Amino acid sequence: MTILYPEIEPYESGFLDVGDGHSLYWEACGNPNGRPALYLHGGPGSGCSAFARRYFDPSVYRTVLFDQRNCGRSVPNAAEMETDLETNTTWHLVEDIEKLRHHLRVTSWLLLGTSWGSTLALAYAETYREFTRAIVLSGVTTTRPSGIEWLTDGMARLFPAEWDLLLDALPANLREAGVLEGYHRLLNSPNLATRIEAARDWHKWEAASILLADPGGLPRRWRDPIYLLTRARIITHYFRNRAWLDDGALLRNAGLLASIPGILVQGRLDLEAPLVTAWELSRAWPQSQLVIVENAAHSISHDGLARAIVDATDKFREI
Repeated sequence: MTILYPEIEPYESGFLDVGDGHSLYWEACGNPNGRPALYLHGGPGSGCSAFARRYFDPSVYRTVLFDQRNCGRSVPNAAEMETDLETNTTWHLVEDIEKLRHHLRVTSWLLLGTSWGSTLALAYAETYREFTRAIVLSGVTTTRPSGIEWLTDGMARLFPAEWDLLLDALPANLREAGVLEGYHRLLNSPNLATRIEAARDWHKWEAASILLADPGGLPRRWRDPIYLLTRARIITHYFRNRAWLDDGALLRNAGLLASIPGILVQGRLDLEAPLVTAWELSRAWPQSQLVIVENAAHSISHDGLARAIVDATDKFREI
């Protein structure tokens, strides 16, 4: 049985100047006259992949994907030594989405956000709900301080050996600063080799939970040290700044989504984004439906999660 729609190439792509020296890569796939849908990738800093195009019925949807600031094909890239991330924040990304909507002359669209992309989707929809037709989220996060602490410290209770390796890789003079601050400093070192080594060590820690849930292996892109550096540098930048979100704000403001239907797709065994966040969001947003996928974790390539995401986008084809 085919879970995803067939592989597809963009019918249109380009770069959008959004100011602050940023140029964002975007692409559109499927039906040029179809219902607009926007995919928001995770990370932050992971960039888009061709895989994400396949969650949408290409005969129905005009599917738009873009690489968020400083990652993927967008420029400047965070792996470049001279790239400053000061103008890369959650609220810059929200406005980037709105500029892309104007550029593509979209009246309103379905949002699909996965992992960090679910936080970004909520931030956009709560700000621009009049342009949001429906929302599908998977691996639901709201990037609260408690969630950041869980990812950077709390999971040590489940992976003590990998945690020790993460700590041991920190120079002694940075250990007092803590893992997040210590790695942020290494990833902004004036020495490129130091940055790359820190990015590899950071991803070894992330790999612990991924491999537990998906023994098939890590994403292919993780073989590229430049990709790892881009991603790790952006992640630590966002986490260190608590994603520029007041604690719990996205949940508190979920009432703003009252006119918008949503489907929350969540793996029961998701360690990176524990189920409790999706549960809390579903309670705060009665117009949403929570779909729990048993024996699934965080990876959206899992058959059960992929099927549930496609089912959700199919359900909204007529909205």
